[in-house]
Formats: sequence, C-alpha cells, structure tokens
Amino acid sequence: MVPPRKVGIGTHYLRYSSASVLVMLAGLVSFPLLTRLLDNTQYGILGYYETWLMIAVAVAKLGAQHAIIRFYPYGGESAGLRHFATNFFLLPMLVSAALWAVAITIFLCIDYFGGADFSAVLWLAVLSIPLMVFVSLVQMLLRAGEHSGLLMVTRVSWRWMELVLMLGAVLALERTALAAYGGKVLAAAVVALYYVHWVRKNLRFSRELVDFGQFRASLAYGMPLVVNEIATVLLISIDRLMLKGMLDDFAAVGIYTIGYSLALQVSMLMNSALSESFIPVANRTYETHGPTGVRELKSKVLFPMTYASIGVGVAIWCVGSEAVQAISGADKAASGPVFAWIGMMYALYPLLDIGGYGLLLHKRSMTLLGLTVFVALLNIGLNLWLIPAYGIMGSVYATVAAYAVLGLAITAMCPRDLRRLPDARAMAIALGGAAMFLAAAEVSDLFGLASPWARLFVAGGFWLLLYVLPALALDRRLRTLLLRRGKTGATPRAQAGNG
Repeated sequence: MVPPRKVGIGTHYLRYSSASVLVMLAGLVSFPLLTRLLDNTQYGILGYYETWLMIAVAVAKLGAQHAIIRFYPYGGESAGLRHFATNFFLLPMLVSAALWAVAITIFLCIDYFGGADFSAVLWLAVLSIPLMVFVSLVQMLLRAGEHSGLLMVTRVSWRWMELVLMLGAVLALERTALAAYGGKVLAAAVVALYYVHWVRKNLRFSRELVDFGQFRASLAYGMPLVVNEIATVLLISIDRLMLKGMLDDFAAVGIYTIGYSLALQVSMLMNSALSESFIPVANRTYETHGPTGVRELKSKVLFPMTYASIGVGVAIWCVGSEAVQAISGADKAASGPVFAWIGMMYALYPLLDIGGYGLLLHKRSMTLLGLTVFVALLNIGLNLWLIPAYGIMGSVYATVAAYAVLGLAITAMCPRDLRRLPDARAMAIALGGAAMFLAAAEVSDLFGLASPWARLFVAGGFWLLLYVLPALALDRRLRTLLLRRGKTGATPRAQAGNG
C-alpha cells in the first residue's frame, strides 16, 4: 500500500465531518420515511436485534480494531506494513471467521434440534457478523493510515446505498423490520466486496511473516478493550433490551429507539467525525512531540468545539421535541423528550471526551476498561430503578446520568500532562449566550405557535440572534478562526490556558 501524503488534522476533520454530514443527511432522509413506514413495534424490533448484533460484532473482532490503531507502523509503512497486515489484520480475521463458523453451527443445532425457532431478523443479524467484522477492520486500517478521503467516500456511499435498499425493500416487499434489515445487510455485502478488492490491491500478506507472538500482543492489548467496547455498547443500547424485558412491549422500545436514533445523528456529526480525525493525529503527535504536542492539539480542537457543543446542545434541549414531530409526524411525539435529553448529552460529551483523552496513550487500557464497565453497570442499575418509576423516560435519565459520570471520570483520570479543559473565556461566552437563548424561548413560548416547523423557525432566529452573534462579537479569536478557515482551511492556534 502506498502511504498517503500526510495532511493536518484540519483536513482530516473536514473530510470526516463532511462525510458525517452526508451520512447524517441520509439518516435525515431515511429517518422520517422509516418512522412513517414502520410502526413503533416494527421499529422496536429493528432496534432490539441491532443491539444484539453490535454486541456480537464487538466480540467477534477480538480487539483487532484497537490493535490496528495502536500498533500501526506510523512513519514506517514501507518497511513494516506487510508484517503488520499479516499479524494484525489477516490473522485476527481468520481466527474470527473460524470462531463464527463454530458458533453458527451450534446456533443451527439449537434452532433445528432444540425447537428454538429463532426470528428471521435474528438470523439475518447472525449471518451478517463476518461482513461487519471485515468492514470494521478495513475501515480501521484506512483510519490508521490516514486514508481519510477513501474512508469518507466508502462510508457515504455505504450509507446512501443502505438507505435506498432499506426503503426499497420496505416499499416493494412489506412494511416490516425483516424487509428493512434485509436491505441493510445487502448494502453491507456490497461494501465488503469493494473492500476485498481494496485489500487485494493494497495489502500484501506472507505466511513466513506469521508471528503468533504479535497476535498474542494484539489480543493482550485489544481484548480488554473488547470488554470495554461491549460495555460501551451496553451503555448505549442496554436500555432497549431492558425496556423490552421490563415492559414487555416492542412499541416502547420503538419510541425510545426513534428518539435515540435521531440523537445518534448528532453524535455522528459532533463526536464521531472528530474522534476519527483526532485520535490518529493525537497518537502520531504523542509519538513525535510528546504530551506538550498533544495538549496543544487539544487546545486547537476544543476552542471551536466549545462554541459548537454548547450551541447545538442548548438548541436540541429547547426544541428537540418539535424537531421529532416535524421530521417523523405527530404520532411519534412521544419520542421527542428522548431526543431532547440524549441529543443534548451527545452534543456536550465531546468536550470531556477530547479534553480527557490520554489513558490509552499511556497504555492504561485496563483502567479505561474498569471505568467503562463500572459506568455500564451503573446504567443497568439506574434502569432497574428508574424504568418502573418513569417508564421510557427512566431509561433516558439513566443514560444521561451514566454518560455524565463517564465523561467526568475520563477527564479526572486523564494524566495531568495530557489533560486539557475547554478555554475558560470561550466557555463563559458560550454559556452566557445559551442562557439568553433559553430565557427568550421560555419567556416568549415561541409566540405560542402550534406548528412544530414554525416553532423551529422562530427558535432558529433566537439562536442566531442571542447565541451566534454575541459569540462572534465578543470573541475575536472565533472571528479570526472562521475567516482563516474560510480562506485557507487552516486552524489557528487557540489560546487555552487552563487545564
């Protein structure tokens, strides 16, 4: 594989954020259509089995995705890539496929001889596991090698193809979760075929270079993070399983999943693109410039992110319910509060996640594992307590509380020489603007308008007038950043002195 010309974090972030916007647009197209075509029960079935798939894929990857990021031959691709590809990509993939073959044989026996009669949606999820594992590992290779352009194109193409195939299946066949999931799996198969072509063209493997010691090193580093990933999946999705188990109602799962799915679009734009561009560059910066370079990098990222996170978070909190009704229809109004709470949480979380990134740089994966498992168990405990009292909103409160604990703990436990808090002046200006916006929306009640679209339009005007304009007027650094960004794409150095 020819190493790409290294570009800065600004270019990576522009690519990843552009991809996230396009993926989010696909979600915004499919979301209202699917929520109108599928009732709450069918949407709940879709979300329920998707949760089990995420857990299975997390186990099947054997931690290889984390090892790829950590042990990629940064700066030495020409000499070390074949050895790396053999032991950190091919070998884990083969072992994962063998384990899946054993597992599906057992699964078949239970279904056929044990009379379990598994759901067809569940079977589709099980059969798609190797596809998802392979796609994930290739995407991690692209991410580690800073092939952000190719990763952007394939992610966007995948999402839009998934949109077309899912909607086509629902409209042409039947309005069920099975039809929608079938289209989803078909899209993944097409992407996997392209990635097979890319791997054959760009990677070389050698039987002579097989090193089981390196594979064990990959497991030693990655498997604790597998548990961490499973705990993260549980933190994100255990609510759906517990709502189904405690309320025994797929419709309740659907109400929660609809609101959460829209909130995930916020996470994709605010957090996923940033993490994908930030983490490889942070790893490279730590190896070449040490903790000081990482802190400087964090300062550059956190300065604009402070204004973006607080601005988006307060807007979602204020009119999140109206957004759900406008997009999905009045019959999905029950999902509005779910989106308002969790969407706000996802908008604010990057401030803690980026500022507190450092445990993995110090190879303290077990610390991160213990923390994530603790928070996942806390989320389960809060669900057990709050669902009987508050129903669906009990799961919402549990999720927000658990994420707050996780973010604050990550920041507190980050090594001091790597920790960076948001710029104090930017934070004060952003919070002041957010308070003015909330006060205006509350006092005016958005002029008592009934239409959700009209309320969103008025709230948007208040947001521009009371949040965006004061931030630009009071912080010259923000104006300079936007002007330079518009002209050159460069990110000026932010002056963050606290942390």
